[in-house]
Amino acid sequence: MTMPSGADILTAVGYDDVKAILVSLGSSRDLTDPQLPRPIEGLSIEDVPGVLLNMDPPDHSRQRRILRGAFTMRAAERWRPSCHAITQELLDATHGVMDVVNDYALPLTSRMICQVLGVPSADRERFHAWSAAFLSANSAAVQTRMEAYSAFMEYVTGLVAAHRDNPGDDLLDDLIRAQDEGDQLTETELVNIVFMLIAAGHETTAMMILRGVFRLLLHPEQYQMLVEDSSLIASAVEEILRYDGPGSPGLVRHVTTTMQLPSGATVPAGTVVLPHLAAANHDPEAFPSPERFDIRRVGTRGHLAFGHGPHYCLGHALARVEMQEALRTLVSRAPALRPAVPLEDVPWTTQGLSHQPVRLPVVLA
Repeated sequence: MTMPSGADILTAVGYDDVKAILVSLGSSRDLTDPQLPRPIEGLSIEDVPGVLLNMDPPDHSRQRRILRGAFTMRAAERWRPSCHAITQELLDATHGVMDVVNDYALPLTSRMICQVLGVPSADRERFHAWSAAFLSANSAAVQTRMEAYSAFMEYVTGLVAAHRDNPGDDLLDDLIRAQDEGDQLTETELVNIVFMLIAAGHETTAMMILRGVFRLLLHPEQYQMLVEDSSLIASAVEEILRYDGPGSPGLVRHVTTTMQLPSGATVPAGTVVLPHLAAANHDPEAFPSPERFDIRRVGTRGHLAFGHGPHYCLGHALARVEMQEALRTLVSRAPALRPAVPLEDVPWTTQGLSHQPVRLPVVLA
């Protein structure tokens, strides 16, 4: 596979091979060696120190332990009423038409991450702009990415200081208390954790909501199933995640010990490999008739949209709650939802973490 930087890397596409790479201790996320292929030119997510995405044990295990309690399914369920209320407010403001991107998905997930972390809601537009710029895969935007990262980190550093001076009871305050009580979290790690939670914690989920709505508009008969039976919403979310998630191939790994994959392929030590999550989710050996979108599909919980192994997405439970509530409100309030333009005319982009529509105008009634 050729990355945006132009570098060619090995790609694993089979479900079992991808899982094997994701769980292997010889599969490292440390890509700081300048001799390794770069996913994109200039500063990228791989260069941010002290972030879970880029860490290996034991430091990775230590940070996961500190964060784990805040991202359980029980913790996510506490946010469901707030999430539902936000979806209702957003639809109330639409007057019968909306852009799913800017009027629904992004406002929902950005408002949720603000509530969870204790970020002032007035800052949402700023941190979304920084996130979009920093997470861009466009090599032509190297300077813009670096400027966005610098501004974002300055903001997060100030946010942490403000919470330390005026503590509350949100997740950021919990992380500060963990640090102050000697839980081995450095100031740099704390700032970078908050940066990553804000930057990636809203955009990826918003894009999955967006891609899910787009997929259901392509299959109106399945949208109608949800209108008639809301108990299918959870399985619909899992099928959306399998079929369309995560919207990007995944994160590359540096293989430090020669690996023998289940398929029989050998990955030599020193190789940079991409365990392709989307390809694995369409492996017919794991998911019969994988190109058939079916919200009644059985066995979708085995999908790899959130990864697998030590780096399994920490925010998976909250993402599921947000996706479920976004769909629940849509099918309840807009049983005749339809696209406002032909779906083939909807523009797409690959500028952020995933491939997604730039805008998706819909008519609610």
